[in-house]
Amino acid sequence: MPINANFEFANAEERYHSAQTEQEKLAALEEMLRTMPKHKGSENLRKNLNTRYKKLKQELIKSKKKTKGKKGIKKQELQAILIGLTNSGKSSLLKAITNATPQIASYGFTTTEPEIGTLNYQGCDIQIIDLPPIPSPNLNKGIINSTDTLLVVVEKINEIQMVLEQIKQNKEATKIIVFNKIDLYNEDIKRKISETLKSKRYNHAIISAKTGEGLEELKEKILKSFPVIRIYTKHPGKKSKNENKPVVLHLNSTLEDVAEKILHGYSKKVKYAKITGPSAKFKNQKVGLKHVVQDKDVVEFFTE
Repeated sequence: MPINANFEFANAEERYHSAQTEQEKLAALEEMLRTMPKHKGSENLRKNLNTRYKKLKQELIKSKKKTKGKKGIKKQELQAILIGLTNSGKSSLLKAITNATPQIASYGFTTTEPEIGTLNYQGCDIQIIDLPPIPSPNLNKGIINSTDTLLVVVEKINEIQMVLEQIKQNKEATKIIVFNKIDLYNEDIKRKISETLKSKRYNHAIISAKTGEGLEELKEKILKSFPVIRIYTKHPGKKSKNENKPVVLHLNSTLEDVAEKILHGYSKKVKYAKITGPSAKFKNQKVGLKHVVQDKDVVEFFTE
């Protein structure tokens, strides 16, 4: 340890020696380089740490190339990706809004492989994937470029452009800025953060994965980011619809699409349908299979 080393350096050095994975060692070395004393007596140590850091990073890059043949992630109908810098709280957010139980730690680069969870919201199952942080060598940009929604998780305003620069290839995906760890600020600072994000016209949510603040608003934004509608079905003669499992379809779908989504070939058995909701002129309107449905319509199919 160099002369006059501070507590942060000592803590990072301890993490380095107790690290269980190469990613943990890399993160600890980064912290050591950032916090080590900047005087002549520490020059040799800095060179040594830089050499170790470069060597370890090269080894991780080689390891990533060897594992390129691994089975990819099967994209679900609705998919959103969590992307951000290390320690932004992506893993905590994944745990807070899905059924996933990712590893969470105070040191950086905890996420080394994609973590997958399912957000069930208003009857829709949304696949949420937490990717390794920027600039981890394990970051799979192929997933980023093909997803529907990108959740940019940050804890500082100046991080936003840094992350957006890394995901600019995907011009089609909806991007939501998720300002995390808002529990660390008082109401006045929260208001200023909100005003800044609004002034920059970001589609955003201000949340705390730790306390749950803002998570319902975020879930709503995630669902609305997909160009889909939810159609509820009801058995003829029954009073209630199935609130939890709507049929999820693209905009401008027809009743024929609804029937086929329920069961392939089912539309051929349908004689007519009754519909109640936004697309109906009145309750239980009798319609044919070419009728274009709208979000939250309730449908009853009558077969021959």
